[in-house]
Amino acid sequence: MAKEVTNREENYSQWYNNLVIKADLAEPSAVRGCMVIKPYGYAIWEKMQNQLDKMFKETGHVNAYFPLFIPKSFLSREAEHVEGFAKECAVVTHHRLMANPDGSGLVVDPSAKLEEELVVRPTSETIIWNTYKNWIQSWRDLPILCNQWANVVRWEMRTRLFLRTAEFLWQEGHTAHATEQEAIDETQMIVELYAQFAREYMAMPVVVGRKSASERFAGAVDTLCIEALMQDGKALQAGTSHFLGQNFAKAFDVQFANKEGGLDYVWATSWGVSTRLMGALIMTHSDNHGLILPPKLAPIHVVMVPIFKTEEEHGQLLERMYELKKELEAAGLSVKVDDRDNLRPGFKFAEWELKGVPVRIVIGPRDFTAGVVELARRDTLTKESVPQEGLVDRITSLMEEIQENIYAKALNFREENTVKVDSWEEFKEKIEEGGFLLCHWDGTAETEAKIKDETKATIRCIPLDSFVCKEEGKCIYSGKPSSERVIFARAY
Repeated sequence: MAKEVTNREENYSQWYNNLVIKADLAEPSAVRGCMVIKPYGYAIWEKMQNQLDKMFKETGHVNAYFPLFIPKSFLSREAEHVEGFAKECAVVTHHRLMANPDGSGLVVDPSAKLEEELVVRPTSETIIWNTYKNWIQSWRDLPILCNQWANVVRWEMRTRLFLRTAEFLWQEGHTAHATEQEAIDETQMIVELYAQFAREYMAMPVVVGRKSASERFAGAVDTLCIEALMQDGKALQAGTSHFLGQNFAKAFDVQFANKEGGLDYVWATSWGVSTRLMGALIMTHSDNHGLILPPKLAPIHVVMVPIFKTEEEHGQLLERMYELKKELEAAGLSVKVDDRDNLRPGFKFAEWELKGVPVRIVIGPRDFTAGVVELARRDTLTKESVPQEGLVDRITSLMEEIQENIYAKALNFREENTVKVDSWEEFKEKIEEGGFLLCHWDGTAETEAKIKDETKATIRCIPLDSFVCKEEGKCIYSGKPSSERVIFARAY
């Protein structure tokens, strides 16, 4: 039998962890809280990375790379920023090991203490703004539109593969602008780019919104985000775009000569998505059979499995399959012929379902003679016999259909699990059921904190799209006036 997955309805958390490992996406490493991303999982991440990178470059951004290590004093320059990350920082204090005099192994060489301790980057605003100070003298040097693909370290105590690990992969954009409006426009453009990627490539419906002051990025003036709803009714923040104002420019004294001949501090943004998107992809679409991958991100679009009794049949079927493979690849599809002769077809079917390959083609001797194939869809688990003639066009259009169907199913789930709530009693009842709760809130951090303390629900965002929330009402908790609804949910 192929690898079985824990039932999603019985234990969602175990189902998720089980699926990540059994689908060969990732596994825990020897370092506590870190993960090994396996080739199949990394292939999906590469597809995400390549598409996002293309979208960034189409909007004028360029890639660079900045150091992994940040002088501790840099973090201290922006008070709110350091406070937000202090508890998660890994710190390098020495630069050499030595043999233990008692022969028991290696110890830190006390004479190799660093003059200034270095923080392993939790995010790069401080090292980048210290660098930008040398790059920016005049308005002619602006805007700077840099992105980097990198790893970061945040020393999380409770970790889960892809969703929250001590080290993870991401991209982080850091831009510098001559005017406030340019930076605000950049922040908005990027969050909309993230939403487009999530919807069109991940087939994941997201809400674009603004974070409350309590949920903002440390050191930001404003944080925009995309929020998604997972199949267990919990929210997941899938990407953020921050308007940093002039906070970091002032902290690192980054000024420029403006067109009028005066000196101004530059305006800044930062934005990022991470391998957390892998967790979002899994939890948005997958089922008890395994992954369901949107074709636009699937490493393998089509898997072919021959069914045979004799070596002659095997050779004949493989020859035809490799012909079809060439035709499909010429149309831009990625194809795998599973020619392993030591495994039963049923095992192969289950394995490729587990890995979420969108389409499976099976050919047996009778199919070969009749000029047909058995075509199975991963998203619906349906199969049909179709002619080999015209197969390439059929599968190409089927990929679009599967992509749209997966999105529609996820959107329908979100709509069915989004409710308007107008009383505190109803809120306490509905939050136990999960989903997005559209509620009035009085706008105070005090009320927000009390709701979180009593229910573990947070304001995911103040929606900018997806829902019509501008309306007069009363805060569900305090009863004070409110001019719009916000999204409350429990979250990852």
